Amino acid sequence: MSPTPPPMPHLTKSPPATRIRHHSLSGVRSALMEEDGGEGGVGGRGEEERGGGGGGEEEDTRMPAVVTQSPAADRRPPPNPGLKHPRALVFLALWYIFSGFTLFLNKYILTYQKADPHVLCGVQMFHHHGTYKPIPNQRKPDNFRRGMFLLGLLQLGTIMFGLIAIYYVAVSFAETVKSSAPIFTVLIAWLLLGERTSCFVLASLVPVMAGLALCSSHELSFSFIGFLCALATNLCECLQSVVSKSLLSQRSYVYSPAELQFYPNLAAVLLQLPTWYFLVDFDKLGHQLDHSLLTAILLDGISFHGQTITAYVLMSYVNPVTYSVANTTKRACLIWLSVIVFGNPVTLLSWLGTAVVVVGVLLYGRAREVEERRRELFSITRDKMEAIR
Repeated sequence: MSPTPPPMPHLTKSPPATRIRHHSLSGVRSALMEEDGGEGGVGGRGEEERGGGGGGEEEDTRMPAVVTQSPAADRRPPPNPGLKHPRALVFLALWYIFSGFTLFLNKYILTYQKADPHVLCGVQMFHHHGTYKPIPNQRKPDNFRRGMFLLGLLQLGTIMFGLIAIYYVAVSFAETVKSSAPIFTVLIAWLLLGERTSCFVLASLVPVMAGLALCSSHELSFSFIGFLCALATNLCECLQSVVSKSLLSQRSYVYSPAELQFYPNLAAVLLQLPTWYFLVDFDKLGHQLDHSLLTAILLDGISFHGQTITAYVLMSYVNPVTYSVANTTKRACLIWLSVIVFGNPVTLLSWLGTAVVVVGVLLYGRAREVEERRRELFSITRDKMEAIR
């Protein structure tokens, strides 16, 4: 009589309820492992279980337990460090410093030296051409020229309208008109990038703009041309920040800050050169050029170069709304510096406006933090549900 074969427990079928429970727990475990990048661990576990079985029927019952990585996890962008990154704070401080030097040199050259704003704009944009060496035979994306041309056109409008604005009106009034930049940026980011901002974040922007308006309410000297140019500067600057952010966030091609300076400024200079023939009085310019004016223009161009390069680096760390609020806070600081430098009288509304701006920025930071937490929680929950299904 032949010996009785030993029992094979690995071929024993589990009850249906046990298999269903095993399938559910495996799906949850797979989804949680995907959040930590552990897809390989889940696959290895499945191979170990299937290898120990040796039978085909049990292998078929456990195959559905292996869950592939959720497509939503691939679409989710990496977390934005924001101003919590130390380098972002350094570039924010440098951006503020260079912006202050550029603004006051612009006012000095245009008001006290009586220089032409079109010439000053061209000199500022020409300074960047010696600071970048293009890489030969580097493959560019299909929309590279269109993006650089659009960015150059917006940058030309920002600089030109801004110089004309402070040529006709006081610095404080021009900066007050620009205090609506955060709202414009939120609307443009929503229309062009599809970014949605919560009502709490929008509400926190109101005291920022209201406080900035109070800072310079004592110096509201009105000029219709200056007012329109300040509005045009505001619109061009908001569009420029959103377009720059969209270019920096592309994954197919990594734009460097030097590229975002060189190519747009090259396009802007080529656009501006024909207008010099009709708008610039070269005879008057020849009599104005002296050592002090040339030195001021040279320093202004260097300072503007530092302002733009630090701005583009800062855009790679923060979102458009944060950049706009930082820009609004910078304007409040520049208004206070203009009061000190030009000896303007300080009123109670200026002190109150500065306090309101600071409170608004703090409220914005808190509202933005709550919004990011909600988005992160919703994204994790949605990915886990898709993985389990």
